[in-house]
Amino acid sequence: MSDPVRKPTLMQCCAAAIGSLHGAVRPRPADQRFLRSITDAGLPRTERTVTVTALTNVPRPVPTQVVVEGVSTPRRITSALSSFVIQHPEATFIVDPGFCVDAEHRAIAQLPAVIRPVARPPAETVATATALQAQPGLPALEFALPTHAHWDHVCGLLDLPGLPVHLHSVERDWVMTGPVAPVGGVRDSLVDRPHQEYDLDGPAILTFTRSHDLFGDGSVVLVDLGGHTPGSIGVLAHTTHGWKLLAGDAAWHTLQIDRIRQKATYPGVFMDHDRDATFKTLHRLHLAQRLVPVIPTHDHDAALLLAAPDAEVAEPLP
Repeated sequence: MSDPVRKPTLMQCCAAAIGSLHGAVRPRPADQRFLRSITDAGLPRTERTVTVTALTNVPRPVPTQVVVEGVSTPRRITSALSSFVIQHPEATFIVDPGFCVDAEHRAIAQLPAVIRPVARPPAETVATATALQAQPGLPALEFALPTHAHWDHVCGLLDLPGLPVHLHSVERDWVMTGPVAPVGGVRDSLVDRPHQEYDLDGPAILTFTRSHDLFGDGSVVLVDLGGHTPGSIGVLAHTTHGWKLLAGDAAWHTLQIDRIRQKATYPGVFMDHDRDATFKTLHRLHLAQRLVPVIPTHDHDAALLLAAPDAEVAEPLP
């Protein structure tokens, strides 16, 4: 049986609406002092490379002001549920297996009603398992690596039974502890399957204070992007075309990173676990992107543009 979730109160909903109106006129300004305090620890040293394949999905236009606070031009930007398959010499794994068959009943129904209208993707959205089948040249997956545990980053696991999951220990504690799942978290995808927990026990990388070397060779390094959820991570991958950073939902679109703009209060206040920490992470991404292309999971155009040089990008299925 599906877990219940924490339901926002009427007061929270009203505050979110008012906050969005205020943010549209007076968006939160970048913290220049914090920007100046961030140091760059540099990139890992490695001779190994990996291949990144973007399983992009059906895009939908969304109002820019909902995603990027205080920005109205262009009026709309494209969003999608993208997944990425990374082929390392020792293993092939999927980052953010985000959509399952019949997601409306298996995942979206578990979300608070106030979130469903903005969370619900187009009806023709392709399940992760289907997108994988459309790429027969890919090796078999050995594990999944969600950037965080929100439904649209783990839901696809429901169609991949038995596939092990690598999950940040902080994130697992957050989503699995207590009688009620946090808003946006759906536990069904994570139960009854092998887990391998990891900690961000490595040194600072680029502008990020903690890291974890996934294979011990510097080619795939996980970095701390906490804020959107407590254990959110980014995946820094060394490809034949240079480094790329898969940023999960630390930002929903590269415009947020370019301009250091948080998500609009609605729906951001419901989806960002810690708005202040999320905003600080945006500052770190803003500086990091000078050296490394950053790909937010939901930025359809970024997935197409930045992943294409590495591997053929899967076309959205009809």
